[in-house]
Amino acid sequence: MTSPVFTMRLDPDLKEWLETESKRQDRSAAYVAKHAIRALKEQTEAKAEMIRTAMAEADKGVFISEEKMTAWFEALGTENELPEPEPDIFPHQA
Repeated sequence: MTSPVFTMRLDPDLKEWLETESKRQDRSAAYVAKHAIRALKEQTEAKAEMIRTAMAEADKGVFISEEKMTAWFEALGTENELPEPEPDIFPHQA
């Protein structure tokens, strides 16, 4: 199966970087560009999944109070480091 052809315009500095990088890798510019686009796609999808997961977790309504987080953060790197705080804010149950 052949891949469809895709063309694009690049700024001169980006084109120069792509050509230099492709020579460094001993690959074609198309190969380097394809792998860069694939990496960006995977990164974007991973970020979206992390956001979905964080939103679902936040929707549960269980949080650590600002006071506990501040105390923990301020103790980092000191002789009196605190353990990571546990959630102390829970949703109201009817």
